[in-house]
Amino acid sequence: MASVASPLLRRNPKIWLPSNYLFSFNQKLFLSATPEIQRRSIDKILIANRGEIACRVMRTAKRLGMRTVAIFSDADKGSLHAKSADEALHIGPPAARLSYLNASAIIQAAIKTGAQAIHPGYGFLSESAEFAELCENAGLIFIGPPASAIRDMGDKSASKRIMGAAGVPLVPGYHGDQQEVDLLKAEADKIGYPVMIKPTHGGGGKGMRIVQSEDEFIESLLGAQREAAASFGVNTVLVEKYISRPRHIEVQVFGDKLGSVIHLNERDCSVQRRHQKIIEEAPAPNITDKFRSELGEAAVSAAKAVNYYNAGTVEFIVDTLTDQFYFMEMNTRLQVEHPVTEMIVGQDLVEWQIRVANGEPLPLIQSEVPLNGHAFEARIYAENVPKGFLPAAGFLHHYNPFPCSPTVRVETGVEVGDSVSVHYDPMIAKLVVWGQTRNAALVKLRDCLSDFQVAGVPTNINFLQRLSSHEAFEKGQVETHFIEHFKGDLLLDASALVEEEAYQAAKLGATLVAACICKMEQIKSKEAYDGKDKLLHLWYAYPPFRVNHSPRRAMELEWQSEITDLGPKHLKLVVTYETDGNYCVKTEDSDNKSPGVKVSVLHLGHLDFRVSLDGLSTSVSLALYSKDGSKHMHIWHNQQHHHFMQSVRSVQSIEEGSQHKQSFDKSHTVPQGTVVAPMAGLVVKVLVSDGSRVEHGQPVLVMEAMKMEA
Repeated sequence: MASVASPLLRRNPKIWLPSNYLFSFNQKLFLSATPEIQRRSIDKILIANRGEIACRVMRTAKRLGMRTVAIFSDADKGSLHAKSADEALHIGPPAARLSYLNASAIIQAAIKTGAQAIHPGYGFLSESAEFAELCENAGLIFIGPPASAIRDMGDKSASKRIMGAAGVPLVPGYHGDQQEVDLLKAEADKIGYPVMIKPTHGGGGKGMRIVQSEDEFIESLLGAQREAAASFGVNTVLVEKYISRPRHIEVQVFGDKLGSVIHLNERDCSVQRRHQKIIEEAPAPNITDKFRSELGEAAVSAAKAVNYYNAGTVEFIVDTLTDQFYFMEMNTRLQVEHPVTEMIVGQDLVEWQIRVANGEPLPLIQSEVPLNGHAFEARIYAENVPKGFLPAAGFLHHYNPFPCSPTVRVETGVEVGDSVSVHYDPMIAKLVVWGQTRNAALVKLRDCLSDFQVAGVPTNINFLQRLSSHEAFEKGQVETHFIEHFKGDLLLDASALVEEEAYQAAKLGATLVAACICKMEQIKSKEAYDGKDKLLHLWYAYPPFRVNHSPRRAMELEWQSEITDLGPKHLKLVVTYETDGNYCVKTEDSDNKSPGVKVSVLHLGHLDFRVSLDGLSTSVSLALYSKDGSKHMHIWHNQQHHHFMQSVRSVQSIEEGSQHKQSFDKSHTVPQGTVVAPMAGLVVKVLVSDGSRVEHGQPVLVMEAMKMEA
């Protein structure tokens, strides 16, 4: 197939998914192999979403010869998805309820621009039966399932009853409509603790609470209801028996308007934090063909029970102690993790969605669905891992994802200069890889993560590297408590050994940074005076120095570990410019006086270098920017990333050293006893009153940011 991309996407190859990302499997296509849809009832689509999923839908729509319309809030003005569309309309203020959840405004935008169809993406209005009906009433095609199926499956209590009638296995629990606190507590007592409280609407782990004892139930219930109301507009919940060692396995189903329903194999989404997925894979590891077949048949039965068509995902919880699976819920939309399914079946599921919405039949029957190789998806978030995966907002000063190829995809909705907003989910990108085997795909995932560069906000990349390298993960021994069970390996504590190892690695990184920066300064100085007086050329190529002394430069860097939360450490370095064009870098600190090391630097262009240190050669990439009165330096080398800060006054010649003052401003410190919020957000509940006496570690308020409570 020919590929059609917008000029913007052609200028940004690292975020453009080439048409050959789908493998050349023997696949049966919809009616025609041409990029044009034969039924021309859809030629313009409005994407009622933002970020990476909006960009993802646009790529397929453009390849099919369709025009696209984006909507954007005040917070997304100038965003990648708005610039990538053929047309873009402002939809409202940053708050989602006033913009991306404003159904009537979105309908009017579609009518105004002449779009015949609306793709809801995922999240926001994607699982709103009312929105699907509004589209239909306005004469617009909703690229998704029928409103009746969304309603049946969107109410988790009703869906449990429907699934029970269809013979799909269910977890014991209360799925009724009555929501009185006393009744829900009585049902929880009857089920037996621990129990899981889950919102009846929505998904993504929002509003879920694990309750270990009856004393915790009421407070957990109220928190779940608040978060559900904020995220989905409905605060009703269900209560189920909590399975202590579960796996989360889901099945991709697809139906057409002619009554056909098939499944496209399963995905394992067990590895989660805060009840949200961070690494998904397809197919699920360590299951038998018989189990896979039974799981797929149950998923198809679930879809048929509600007359389902278009893309959907039936989620199951698998008890690892008994190998029994139970229906959990159905997501009546395209999932965030749909690319791993695309990679193993060789199909574009967004194209399937559009064609099915246009009335075309499914292109495959069940026996024709392939299962080729293995795929992983790693979600890259702006978040502070050592502080409990708290979401982080900020400016992307540097963003250089791994290059795309037929076996590597990067789904993203941001570019350098964008901000990660407090108003929306903090996901930066999805890294998707494919290999002939699970092990081959896993090796590729690690390699890509090690060269995925983000600077400006804290991310979970380092954590994903450790997770994907863990022995139990390598063996496919995954379940939903994987991170908790192995937190000693993954969420490294602040032990002296761990911190010392990290500090030694940081000192090496600082040595490389110092040498590369000195090299850049020399190059810039020489370029500035090239062709002028040769003495000036020589003079400005070095920092101030004395006769008969080698030029030297002092630096003081502040380093914060990405794996522990102990606070910053300071590194003092002295770089000596040698006559052969190399450098001798000496690192000094209160604990150790290391000898200087000889460093040779070859500038490869921009901020890329080839550095030889004591005879060992390595590739180095830097990111440099200024923020809050400090210079920030990021280095990537040998599958490691380090972040250093430097005050404006901390780069100087040795002769200026006697005048050197404290490098880092502490004026931002707060009085002792002050409680500082870990992130910007909305205060939803105050747990203490003015004048109350509190204990260390006691919660004082509940905040909501980036759709999560903390």
